[in-house]
Amino acid sequence: MSVQELTSIDPGVVDSVHDVARRARVASRALALLTRGDKDAALLVMAQALIEHSEVIEGANAQDLQRGADQGMPQNLLDRLTLGVDRVHDSAEGLRSVAGLADPVGEVVRGSRLANGLAIRQVRVPMGVVGMIYESRPNVTVDAAGLGLKSGNAVVLRGGSAAASTNAALVGVLRDALSNCGLPADAVNLLTTGGRDSGRALMTARGLVDLVIPRGGADLINTVVRESTVPVIETGIGNCHVYVDSAADVDMAVRIVVNAKTHRTSVCNAAESLLVHADIADLVLPAIMREFAAAGVTVHGDEAMGHYARAAETTYVPITAVDDDTEFLSLDISARVVPDLDAAILHVQQHTSAHSEAIVTQDRGASERWIAEIDAAAVLVNASTRFTDGGEFGFGAEIGISTQKLHARGPMALAELTSTKWVVEGSGQIR
Repeated sequence: MSVQELTSIDPGVVDSVHDVARRARVASRALALLTRGDKDAALLVMAQALIEHSEVIEGANAQDLQRGADQGMPQNLLDRLTLGVDRVHDSAEGLRSVAGLADPVGEVVRGSRLANGLAIRQVRVPMGVVGMIYESRPNVTVDAAGLGLKSGNAVVLRGGSAAASTNAALVGVLRDALSNCGLPADAVNLLTTGGRDSGRALMTARGLVDLVIPRGGADLINTVVRESTVPVIETGIGNCHVYVDSAADVDMAVRIVVNAKTHRTSVCNAAESLLVHADIADLVLPAIMREFAAAGVTVHGDEAMGHYARAAETTYVPITAVDDDTEFLSLDISARVVPDLDAAILHVQQHTSAHSEAIVTQDRGASERWIAEIDAAAVLVNASTRFTDGGEFGFGAEIGISTQKLHARGPMALAELTSTKWVVEGSGQIR
């Protein structure tokens, strides 16, 4: 961020954000000393509080949804914004799941005793203050609060304006629950004023905030990565591919492709691109296209793919170069017939967002090549891309899916919200 950009932030907003960050810093020091029992008990109280206040939260969410609809928000974004009673209960269950996980703080990563008698060990410690900048996904508010608490971190949240009422209701419930447990309410903080300036002040609060995690569309992520002076863990978009190999089981391929595309379109682990080996196209594509037609999927396909789409009366448009790199987040998919595994791997290498890439095959050699040659946070064999998820991986919840390679990659949960420090114990040794 340039000097001009820094000075253009409203000083009042900077002061407000820095005040929140300082209070979060004080809270983080208390959290770092909590026992697992203290943290787990608080997580269970927070989960119960969400259940008890689910109607209030749903009412606040209804306000956001109505405002979004009035402003012409697309249906896929409204789906992301929706936090009805069922999803509130799911979030509460996520907190309970986190409570059941091992505490990462204090875990010994490695250690040894040196020849001079020094005992050294590397142990996990909290990051401290974690900032989250995210869009219209209010479930992220609960996940960040729960994972932050269990890993000993205070969180400062800057959610999108579209979810303002929902996030305020959620954070109010969670802060009250923390206070009722005798823990600092400032373990969970929400920036409610200042617009975009509050996000910019958060990502430049170096020394007050230890880590910033952006979660949302490409524009948001790129802005945070480009402008932040606080270290960033980049969560990327999901242009996820499913490749159906010539040795695929046809029924399995149909199930996986349809699930990956249609189970929920507004999430980053939904399939956005389909590749099919030419040798199996006649067997598998008619069934896939019939399922796509029933689900209302629009196929952005090459001419070979168009033949099958038109035969099944699926909505079809000729593919463009832009489509190959698009995260649609809707009932759209780019699709191509490829001559062989080499072509499939090359296509993915050229167009991957490094999120999740799946192959469907019974050929172990093909799957081993896929695993070895595809560079992504998650590589799947004979499974839907929808499984790339912290909850599905057994992490209880996730704070995002990292597509970068430093520190964390893939679904980020408790361990990824810790750093380490070295503890050296001696008996008077000098050098």
